[in-house]
Amino acid sequence: MAFYSIGDVAERCGINPVTLRAWQRRYGLLKPQRSEGGHRQFDDDDLLRIAEIQRWIERGVPVGKVKALLDQGKAPEPGDWSALQEEMIGTLRQVSPAKLRAKIAAFCALHPVDILIDNVFEPLRNTLSLDRDTARAMRSLLDGILIEQAVSSLMEARIKAGRDALLIGWGIDDRTGLWLEAWRLSQRGWRIDVFAEPLELPHPEFFPGQQMLVWAGPAISPEQLQQLEHWQKQGYAIRAYGAANAA
Repeated sequence: MAFYSIGDVAERCGINPVTLRAWQRRYGLLKPQRSEGGHRQFDDDDLLRIAEIQRWIERGVPVGKVKALLDQGKAPEPGDWSALQEEMIGTLRQVSPAKLRAKIAAFCALHPVDILIDNVFEPLRNTLSLDRDTARAMRSLLDGILIEQAVSSLMEARIKAGRDALLIGWGIDDRTGLWLEAWRLSQRGWRIDVFAEPLELPHPEFFPGQQMLVWAGPAISPEQLQQLEHWQKQGYAIRAYGAANAA
C-alpha cells in the first residue's frame, strides 16, 4: 500500500497542510497513520475521504457538520455559500482591516483556498462591484487584504520545493483576480512570480527558458489561443492558465 506525506497530500488535493491538520485535530475528519518517526502517513483511502470532504464543503456545508454526514453515508447535495458571504460582509461593515484579516485567515484554516476563491471571495467581489460608494469602498478593502494573503502564500511557497513559473495577466482589468489565481497556484505546488500589471501582449522572447502562465480571465479568446499555439510552435514554454484548467 502506498503512503503519502502531508506535503504530498496537500499538493495532490490542493489543500494547505494547516487545513488538513485542522480537519484531523479539530473535527476528527481524518485519521492518518504515523511513521516510526511520528510523521503523518496518508493512504489511498484517506485521499478518497479527503475528496469526499471537499465535495461537501464545495456545497456549502460547514466543516463542523461534515463528519456526521460522512458517518451517515449521505451523498452531497447542491449547497449555498451565502452564509459565509454574509459573514464576510458583516466583517467588512466594521471597516476594520485587522478583523477582516482574521476572518479570512479563519476561513482559510477550515476550507481549501480553491473553494473559497470560487464560492466566497469572487462572488462577494462581484456583488460589491454592482453598487457604488460604500460597496465599492468595501470591495477595495477586501481586495487589499486578499492580495496581502496571496502574497504571504506566495512567499511561503517560494521556500519549498515546487515548480517555478511567471504568471502574467493578458488583456484583463481585474488585477486582484490575477493575484487570487497566483494564490490558487501557490497551494498547488507552484512557486509563482506575478507581473503586477497585466499586459496587452506577453512577450515570451523576453524570458527564454522560463515557464510562463498567462491568465486571460474566465475564458481565453480564440485569437489568444491562436497566438499561444504560435508561440508554443516556436518552442516557448507558455500556456494558458485559468480556474478551469489549473494544474
